Amino acid sequence: MLNAFNWKKFVAELFGTCVLVLFGCGVAVVSGVNLVATALAFGLVIVALAYVIGPVSGCHINPAVSLGLAINKRISWSEFVWYVIAQFIGAIIGAALLLLIQKTTGVDEVTALGQNAFAPQNTLTLGGAIITEIILTFVFVLTVISVTAKKSTSGKKAGIIIGLTLTLVHLLGIGLTGTSVNPARSFGPALLLGGVNDALALQQVWVFIVAPLVGAALASFFAKYVLGTEKEECACCIEEAKTE
Repeated sequence: MLNAFNWKKFVAELFGTCVLVLFGCGVAVVSGVNLVATALAFGLVIVALAYVIGPVSGCHINPAVSLGLAINKRISWSEFVWYVIAQFIGAIIGAALLLLIQKTTGVDEVTALGQNAFAPQNTLTLGGAIITEIILTFVFVLTVISVTAKKSTSGKKAGIIIGLTLTLVHLLGIGLTGTSVNPARSFGPALLLGGVNDALALQQVWVFIVAPLVGAALASFFAKYVLGTEKEECACCIEEAKTE
């Protein structure tokens, strides 16, 4: 596993996920979870980071994306582990920075860090939250796998397409679960907020870890066996799967 470690990719994924959480969740907090503003924030962050860290790590910044690519052998499983570790650390740092910013503004009690949630915060049930996150992640990861498998879209266009797709799934999901589709993005805010005054966020976070991973796995199989994405050489493959 140590041989799969690439510190540049590790730092890029850590940095990217930190920025995603800080700006995406940050806009949600300061805008009062404004639907359009929050959806655009997450989408635009992806677009920007795709051009900043994409050439280094592929700009996964999401364990669900990394899982989908690992299943389809775009990256090795050893590399997948390092990506996920970097993403979770980055998400925690991003949430910590957002918490720090709120505390320095004189807020007496921090009640929101862009955490994901279902009942009793809203009317969505546990089953509804799981189904919602599986569907949203399926669409998002399927898009990532598909556009990065085609040379015509894997260059400059890929970041824009992926960013717009993330915006789209947020437009639907924000009012239901807050939209996760990213286990690391959900874990960071839940961990920090759970340690402050909202244990429920940490109790429910498992849904936003498991459901996106299921959706990503389904997307990888659909892309490979129905869309045939793996039949042609992937222009943005980070590395062929290695024998461990």
